Amino acid sequence: MIEIIPAIDIIDGRCVRLTKGDFADKKVYDASPLEMAMQYADCGVRRIHMVDLDGARRSKPMNMKTLEEVASKSGVEIEWGGGIADDSALASVFNAGATQAIVGSVAALRPAEFSRWLKIFGPDRILLGADVRDGVVAVKGWVQQTGLTLYEQISWFLEDGLKFVVCTDISRDGLLKGPSFDLYAELMEEFQSVIFTASGGISGMDDIKELDRIGVPKVVVGKAIYEKRIKLDDIRAWSLNA
Repeated sequence: MIEIIPAIDIIDGRCVRLTKGDFADKKVYDASPLEMAMQYADCGVRRIHMVDLDGARRSKPMNMKTLEEVASKSGVEIEWGGGIADDSALASVFNAGATQAIVGSVAALRPAEFSRWLKIFGPDRILLGADVRDGVVAVKGWVQQTGLTLYEQISWFLEDGLKFVVCTDISRDGLLKGPSFDLYAELMEEFQSVIFTASGGISGMDDIKELDRIGVPKVVVGKAIYEKRIKLDDIRAWSLNA
């Protein structure tokens, strides 16, 4: 069964959701990141997807205290992204308790550096964050288009042992209108050695069931949970059967 990975996006230590990656179109939620993480842990979730949006904009991790708190108290594994731009930033994320680091901008703009990290830390700890708008990779908190296609970016790192790719369709993110089913099916067909995580557009459990049906291994879910399109009981039931 597909693994449901709840998302917690953070600005100023608070849970937020953006629409299509637009920082001007954000919604702030009352629950703290730790409160949300504890609720997910109670539902049997093994892993949480956390994004430091302040870090993504400033190209350096900004919410390390939040990461430390969630990592030390929730008991779940954390895949963390946002602002990981150099060795120091990557070390700080791991030292604060992240299980895996999601790297996007460095992979697109300084691929040799990303390849080195894959070799040093191993492909189980370094995830490629492949965020695309109209098939083109976007970086720096999704505000900069690279001209690089998704397929080109993934292909760069196959020889380095790339194992995990978190692929977000920015055009669907936060809209609750369904993910890009065809995109993930095509990616899995093209790159059969890669484990993909679908992200962006999940509107309800039917979307998750369809992703599961076509064989997607993992899915990140954010706004649909906050807006109660997917309830904690749904996640609990799915996690128990996974």
